[in-house]
Amino acid sequence: MSTTIKAYAATAAKSPLTPFEYTPGPLGVEQVDIDVTYCGICHSDLSMIDNEWGMSAYPFVGGHEVVGKVASIGSQVKHLKVGQTVGLGWQSGSCMTCHQCMSGDHNLCPNSQATIIQRHGGFATQVRAEGAFVIPLPEKVDPAKAGPLFCGGITVFNPIVQFGVKPTDSVGVIGIGGLGHMALKFLHAWGCDVVAFTSSDSKRDEALQLGANSVVNSRNSAEMQKLAGSFNFIVSTVNVKLDWESYINALAPKGRLHTVGAIAEPVSLTAFPLIMGQRSFSGSPIGAPATIQTMLDFAARHDIAPTTEFFPMSKINDAFDHLKSGKARYRIVLENDIK
Repeated sequence: MSTTIKAYAATAAKSPLTPFEYTPGPLGVEQVDIDVTYCGICHSDLSMIDNEWGMSAYPFVGGHEVVGKVASIGSQVKHLKVGQTVGLGWQSGSCMTCHQCMSGDHNLCPNSQATIIQRHGGFATQVRAEGAFVIPLPEKVDPAKAGPLFCGGITVFNPIVQFGVKPTDSVGVIGIGGLGHMALKFLHAWGCDVVAFTSSDSKRDEALQLGANSVVNSRNSAEMQKLAGSFNFIVSTVNVKLDWESYINALAPKGRLHTVGAIAEPVSLTAFPLIMGQRSFSGSPIGAPATIQTMLDFAARHDIAPTTEFFPMSKINDAFDHLKSGKARYRIVLENDIK
């Protein structure tokens, strides 16, 4: 008999989250059920609740930054054991047979399964996923703070690995928020010379504490002009329109401007500065399971954790109000208190 899962769900776009129960059905041979202990809140959860991307189905249970303990495992799951502390991020499964999956790029699978699309996520007592996407948590990583690593953290860590960012590189981070603050921490530990770009002078001291070597006000054209030809890599973590040409100008020859922010508007770039400097513009999603494990090991080695604020899951609507206010510093984690 299937376990009844208690959760918080939106019943329509932009509705508050209310108690909801469902049964997940029989456990597949390659699946894992996780008893949720903590679950981070990501802005993507809000986008899905509000159906901003036109793919939400209601009742909708969000939550894709899950940390908890393995409750049960399918017969073909060999790398996990019941009671083990694990994490689960945006991706819950893939086809495992396409060229991308067979090459280790499961995150690029055209048939990727997301934790909160057409299935219920981690704002609940339990969540289910394919075993390959359930990642053991290293002992030195704090389970209470680890949830945001599984979405926001891997989103900024993945391009460091994919594009071979070196410790000797000069790297810029645009936006000091939920993603950007983790990028500063990772890149500082990576050994890079890290510059934080922010439109808010109020975040200057915070950015330096998070790992930036220096901070630049992106609205100060004189400061931006002084940086021409400086950076090997710049990562944008924001989802708003920027003065893209000024950042391209800040790149050194062969430099790369990379976005992990889901920009709604078209990005307008002039070809000539790209061609003459052999510069690039690119984007990337979350990382594959192996990259997530590498990130967790790196975080454990360097004692890196997201800066977090905590709410009980029963106060989930208050937590989302705090997210909407823009005052979160910098990620929100729900502690499961559902009875």
